[in-house]
Amino acid sequence: MFRDLNLTPTLRLTFLLWLSFSIQFYLNIDLGFLGIYPRELTGLLGVITGPLVHGDLVHLMSNTFPFLFLSSSIYLFYPKVANQVLVQCYLLTGLLVWTFGRSFYHIGISGVVYGLAFFLISLGLFRKDFKSLLISTITILLYGSLIYGLLPEDSYVSWESHMMGAIVGVGSAMGIAKFSPRSTT
Repeated sequence: MFRDLNLTPTLRLTFLLWLSFSIQFYLNIDLGFLGIYPRELTGLLGVITGPLVHGDLVHLMSNTFPFLFLSSSIYLFYPKVANQVLVQCYLLTGLLVWTFGRSFYHIGISGVVYGLAFFLISLGLFRKDFKSLLISTITILLYGSLIYGLLPEDSYVSWESHMMGAIVGVGSAMGIAKFSPRSTT
């Protein structure tokens, strides 16, 4: 099971998160301008760069550990679709935030985290096999509180990234369950 585990994409992306933060911290610059700025052509760059930028160490830490756990889980349990799911959660979430988000810079990888969590939860519900339902249940137990992040409570938090990530995660799970029901493992 672990012999074929490829965590390279997860570890590389985590490295880029920390590299970006280190650059900000040690050079004392704010990379927030690299976030997603909705409906502005220049804000499209943020679809690629925005998830890599974090406002402070607490923001980075609160995203790093869930990202590592959830993306590693996808690569462990669904290796054949893991790259596809990660790319969809990264790019489609960003594009949806760019299209529908409020007009300010959206930064951080939390939208991707929401996408990965909702993928793991939803795939079990769509497939209804023991393994997927068990993974869904464990994900709900560990990350069920993410549901509160879908609500617009704090004007400085991009609930839009959370919501769009959740939508992409559910959509990815629905598509994979429908078009490749058992070939994901």
